[in-house]
Amino acid sequence: MPELLGADGFAPVADAALELAGVDGVEVLFLHEWGGLTRFAKSEIHQSTNREDTGLRVRVVSKGRVGVAATNECTPKGARKAAQSAKEMAEIVGPDPLWPGLGPVAPTPQVDRFFEGTANASPEMRAEGVADLIGTCAPGFTAAGAYETMAMEVGLANTEGQRCWAPSTQASVTTVMSGSEGGSGFAETFSGSVETIDAAAVGRRANGKALGSRSPKALDAGVYPVVLEPAAVATLIGFLAWVGFGGKGYLEDRSCFSGKKDQQVAAPSVSIWDDGADPRTLGAPFDFEGVPKRRVDLIRDGVFLDAVYDLRTGKEAGVPSTGHGLPSPNPEGPFPLNLFMDTGDATVEDMVKGTERGVLVTRFNYANIVNPIESSITGMTRDGTFLIERGEVVGPVRNFRFTQSILGALSTTSMVGRQAELASEFFFSASRVPALKVEEFNFSGVSDH
Repeated sequence: MPELLGADGFAPVADAALELAGVDGVEVLFLHEWGGLTRFAKSEIHQSTNREDTGLRVRVVSKGRVGVAATNECTPKGARKAAQSAKEMAEIVGPDPLWPGLGPVAPTPQVDRFFEGTANASPEMRAEGVADLIGTCAPGFTAAGAYETMAMEVGLANTEGQRCWAPSTQASVTTVMSGSEGGSGFAETFSGSVETIDAAAVGRRANGKALGSRSPKALDAGVYPVVLEPAAVATLIGFLAWVGFGGKGYLEDRSCFSGKKDQQVAAPSVSIWDDGADPRTLGAPFDFEGVPKRRVDLIRDGVFLDAVYDLRTGKEAGVPSTGHGLPSPNPEGPFPLNLFMDTGDATVEDMVKGTERGVLVTRFNYANIVNPIESSITGMTRDGTFLIERGEVVGPVRNFRFTQSILGALSTTSMVGRQAELASEFFFSASRVPALKVEEFNFSGVSDH
């Protein structure tokens, strides 16, 4: 199995780049990732892969000009060559008038997110988990999905004196069970440690959805009250991070929150923040510019407070970086990668009981942006969509196409779940969110299945 380079191993590699002469500043970003993926379909494993990638990204500043070079040669020699290449690039590009400087010296939070069992997980271990999951399938049903284990170490050093390094791990199991009469059910789980992954429990949850969703009935499109389970909520919050919370879009008036600072944008029961230092999330406790992560309140009691910033957008806004810089070069700007949504006091059962006629949604699929300024997205329900009548789930319905403003949904949120689940919608990101009851959700069309 791959081994950690470690802070001590990273130091001489970084030093070789930082010693570059004749420039104003140098930054070295080190990324080492490895992991395994076991895929299964029709209740059989059909692919098992392992991968490893090590890379350095060197950023050089010279007379207000910035160059970036990358290499997979993670040695002092490779770092020196990358630094020289970045210097040569900096000498031919135009000046950067908004250059904010390199990350300053600052202590980073100490968190323990590296689990040896996850980092060293074998194909056999994942296969045993898949077998446990498949064993929960009801007769006539099959399972498809993936069991993935990943490890990462991130290091950063610059000529300002900032040095930080952290390892982390992540494990996930995702499955869809499908079978006779159109039944299908979805379930997933994420964790930093494989020790807390219960693949059989994931299978039982998906199997229950699949059994309950056989022979779905058609239901007219329209606006309905909905009960959204955490996987569906994670899609909404993940896209809200993309179209709303990033500082670059916010400053350029492209965000759904532009011009709405200190305004009510969601129901008072909705509070969202980002906190990469919280032990309940994933990843490194500092950003890709070496700035420490911390809690940043984004929406409190339904009121929008502010966006997140990296060094560049922070300089434009006149505020410090909030620790949300992404690897350079980065034309997209910063985004929150460790979102949390505050919990309430309701269960999914409470939400169903409080619904006269509505829809229970397990998850969304094929989601994409329609209008970022309106926070509108479109997509499909999938693998567990059910009709609620008089406070009870009465049966499955065919999947819907939806076109919905995320802020519109959050504005009509009437109940918030008491338990939150970890989900990962995008690269390097994780959200911990509860179930929601939303009073008005627009289903724009009906699927054939």
